[in-house]
Amino acid sequence: MGCDIHGFIECRRGYRDYENDSCWHAAINLDHLYDARDYDAFGCLFGVRNDFGITNDRAFEPLAAARGLPPDVSKRVRDLYEDHEGHSPTSISWAEVEKADWDVLSLQPDPYVHEYRRSADGSWQLYSRHLGAPQAFLDLSGCPPDVADRAGLHFPEGTEWLDGDRLFRTGRLRRKDVVRPDGQWKPVWTVMRTLAGLHGSEAIRLVVWFDS
Repeated sequence: MGCDIHGFIECRRGYRDYENDSCWHAAINLDHLYDARDYDAFGCLFGVRNDFGITNDRAFEPLAAARGLPPDVSKRVRDLYEDHEGHSPTSISWAEVEKADWDVLSLQPDPYVHEYRRSADGSWQLYSRHLGAPQAFLDLSGCPPDVADRAGLHFPEGTEWLDGDRLFRTGRLRRKDVVRPDGQWKPVWTVMRTLAGLHGSEAIRLVVWFDS
């Protein structure tokens, strides 16, 4: 059964400027900003389905795993969570997202082969992570499909196959390879960044949970 993410961006502020106490308010439903199902991102960020899909070991050191529902969570978010009967609730502040080292490597090699393309300056840049081996890699490696599809399980980390300005390689992923700055999480980060500019990085957080 598939696993989906739910949640809310919350903002902490007082209703009036002269109030000393502030509380958390539900700002926007995550469903409006993110509608994908990406287990590698779930694992990297929150420690859910954190196994590259086919292994038993953790794929990433997650940024915000198993923290539970914040005790001061807004009533709207608590009610929504209880209605969903979700699991693995956790939260992360915008301050933590800002400070995260997105170049940190996965804890284990990726089972899937990576394709790199040569850039204008001559360096190799990650072009694609193939969940199924492309024909070019099948021809180049000479491997049967069942081996080529999971090359990272059958070849040592760092094994390379060169094909002109294209390179196939087994290896690890960086956090930013699965949570790309310009990828599916960009709308979420953009809204959190905007709110943080108004209220402060510690006053904005994302509360999430999962189903199935």
